[in-house]
Amino acid sequence: MTDSVAARSSNPLAFLDEEIEELKAKGLYRRLRVVQSEQRSRCVIDGREVITLSSNNYLGLNTHPRLREAAIDAVRRFGAGSGAVRTIAGTMSLHEELEARLAAFKHVEAVLTFQSGFTANTGVIPILAPEGAAIVSDALNHASIIDGIRLTKAERKIFPHADIDALRTALGEVRAAPGGADRVVLVITDGVFSMDGDIARLPEIVEAAEEAEAIVMVDDVLGRNGRGSIDHFGLHGRVHVQVGTLSKAIGVLGGYVASPATLRVMLEHRSRPFLFSTSHPPAVAAACLAAIDVLENEPELIERLWQNTRFFKAGLARLGFDIGHSETPITPVIAGSGALAMKLSDRLFEEGSSPRASASPPSPTTARECGPSSPPSTAATSWRPAWPHSRGSAASWP
Repeated sequence: MTDSVAARSSNPLAFLDEEIEELKAKGLYRRLRVVQSEQRSRCVIDGREVITLSSNNYLGLNTHPRLREAAIDAVRRFGAGSGAVRTIAGTMSLHEELEARLAAFKHVEAVLTFQSGFTANTGVIPILAPEGAAIVSDALNHASIIDGIRLTKAERKIFPHADIDALRTALGEVRAAPGGADRVVLVITDGVFSMDGDIARLPEIVEAAEEAEAIVMVDDVLGRNGRGSIDHFGLHGRVHVQVGTLSKAIGVLGGYVASPATLRVMLEHRSRPFLFSTSHPPAVAAACLAAIDVLENEPELIERLWQNTRFFKAGLARLGFDIGHSETPITPVIAGSGALAMKLSDRLFEEGSSPRASASPPSPTTARECGPSSPPSTAATSWRPAWPHSRGSAASWP
């Protein structure tokens, strides 16, 4: 009996110890750092004040007075929790108000909110791609898209990142196959790829999908004036489904699906994350509503984001760092290997700043950074710890 077999016979979880030791041996082990103050551009982490360079709090809205007041008032009026799932007794007036505001904000018929952007993707993709459908997805799409696809019985075709010719080829193969003319075909892309900060080639993606009579779904970001990449490219009415998050630039928690009203109805009836999760606490919904007000009335926050972005990118470039080809405030710094990225992150923390190195997938030979929105890569070759400025993000672009 080998040592590993003997260990499993006494502890069936022994393989976890082996994997942890492997991470340590390769310099990829990390522990959670603990934030002990408000999440601001400077905050206390592990007992010391540092500059925050890897937060999702892109616009600083989590501590905005209007969001604080809205959350506190909602607790006083409605209590700490909603008390149920949406389909039983957990749909509150605040939830309906938030969804109506988001639908108007995104110029769509309807919005349904979810507990997170991750659950929004895993909740909507199986509805859009029933058995017998085909999904065509960018190779660098977010982990939640990948997991949402895995929950379906649809055929999957993954095209190389941002390769429109490959997308067209994949769509052509689906339609040319026996029975392909009648299949449901779903094209999925991120609006902004949060590891590298590049923007999806949406006009070309939409054109290719339209030629193949395919559904287009975009996992979007806030974009210009907060309305996303669809608004940025003038594609209203041509992108069928938009998924967004309330957990980053909005500064609170949650996700949503913006779509035709018919899709919302089907999500209410069949989307498992929606059906089997307690709805957002009143404070969360109220704070999200206040954040929309701020976005509409304080455009200087987005301009400051871009001022900080330009300053930060220029400074890193002068210092000789490889920051890739980011088109947005997300700014990756390419370290070259997982172990080196970990060491660099630790050293910078000692010097008073807090960029965090993280990898997905966790394989040390294919390790890559997770940007502020923590996307994994299906085909990565380097580790790139994301260092957005304290106000930098994929929240918008001019």
